[in-house]
Amino acid sequence: MITEIAQIEVRPGQEQEFEDAVAKALPCFLAAEGCGGADLHRSVEHPSRYRLMVRWETVEHHTVTFRGSAGFARWRALAGPHFAAPPQVEHVYSVYARGTAERGATDGPALGTRPSASGPSPSGA
Repeated sequence: MITEIAQIEVRPGQEQEFEDAVAKALPCFLAAEGCGGADLHRSVEHPSRYRLMVRWETVEHHTVTFRGSAGFARWRALAGPHFAAPPQVEHVYSVYARGTAERGATDGPALGTRPSASGPSPSGA
């Protein structure tokens, strides 16, 4: 599983409209092939800055399949007018993950899985 992190700067004063647009566009992501869910986070220190985090099976599910879809066009039509600048996007994969249910466990952190061959290659460490 790959996570797309899109840092989005929103035009000041349009934060609520942007959040409403994302809520309307969320079904476009969730219906997309390879999408495993999405979350929108708002910065505490910079209230016009958001991070949209979308889980994809592979990078290509985002960059090829979704970006070439009507769902992507709808997302940009809804949210794009509120962008102060183009989003900065990167793809990451989990190396370590620990949930609150695991607090107090005596063993080490749960290891994430490496992406498929279509994603970044392991470091060999």
